[in-house]
Amino acid sequence: MKFKLKLAGAALAASLMALASHAGAQDLRAAPAAPPVHPAHYMYEKFAKYLAEESGGKMTATIYGPEVIALPQMKDALQTGLADVGNALPLYFAADFPQTGVAGDLALMGRSPYAMGLAMTEFGVNCAVCQEEFKKFGGVFLGSGSSDVYVLLTTKPVRSIDDLKGLRLRSGGAPYSRWAEHFGATPVNLPVGQTFEAMSQGTIDGTMASIVDMLSYRLVDVAKYVTMVPLGTYHVTSNFTVATSTWAKFDMDQRKAVVAAANRADPQMTSRWGFQLPADAMAAVKANDSIEIIEPDAAFLKTSNDFSMSDVAERSASSELSAQFAELVKKWTAIVDEVGEDPDALAARAQDEIWSKVDLSTYGQ
Repeated sequence: MKFKLKLAGAALAASLMALASHAGAQDLRAAPAAPPVHPAHYMYEKFAKYLAEESGGKMTATIYGPEVIALPQMKDALQTGLADVGNALPLYFAADFPQTGVAGDLALMGRSPYAMGLAMTEFGVNCAVCQEEFKKFGGVFLGSGSSDVYVLLTTKPVRSIDDLKGLRLRSGGAPYSRWAEHFGATPVNLPVGQTFEAMSQGTIDGTMASIVDMLSYRLVDVAKYVTMVPLGTYHVTSNFTVATSTWAKFDMDQRKAVVAAANRADPQMTSRWGFQLPADAMAAVKANDSIEIIEPDAAFLKTSNDFSMSDVAERSASSELSAQFAELVKKWTAIVDEVGEDPDALAARAQDEIWSKVDLSTYGQ
């Protein structure tokens, strides 16, 4: 009996010590709004690790899954304090972010995921009207990431521009719809989760999407062709949106730690979404004998790229914000060419180019 009492006492003491060790630390409720297999959850695991490092253990993050805080709930979660930091997608809340979303209309410019994510980060930090949108939304913007470059996943072969005529292709946004329509295809607005069923039933002939969808939505079981024509990226994200009320309570050291952790985790998200998962998906495609990978010839690529460039030029000329974002993409494309595709090196460069110039005492207020 005494032995059991000693064990119970030791367990209680250990529990109290654990509680005491966390008592002085601020634990943030972190909401990636995605399951563990998703790149958003991956970046939040990185963020939690980096936050503890940057704060010297004074700040931690507990990750809550989508069963607690899902994407549609993100605005309310940030405004009510249910989440201290959350993954918000401005294009999902399009009515709240009309100016921030302008950057998404230049999706066809996307050729380098890292350049697109970092350009979006610098754009979001320095765009005054975008900052106002985030204030009204109830959050503080701490950077973006990007998908891989979208390609064509179809049930019919697309070997030339002419093969696009008459195809019905799922579109994830206006830029992709413009691309499809220009070449005689019909864009179809369809939730990504319905792509498999629509392709298997012949309602659509394919999708303009990340190759990761071959695994995420099991398109590997229905698609017959992957045409490697570069279309664009999904990059209008707000990876770590800190609740305005939480941000206001941070002292300067806490703000610096959170920003440093987010800045380190942002390129990690792009690494996962833009490179690691696409590599896994491509391996699955190559292992499937029923899927053909089509490499477009020079004429196909030139015709497609020429339209993308003209579309970007037209959008850039139509608004000052679009022009600013386009210039940032060029800037960060050159930086990625110089630095390489190492997420840690790019985070260090982003710290120098972006965050070192931000006055955190007034940022987000």
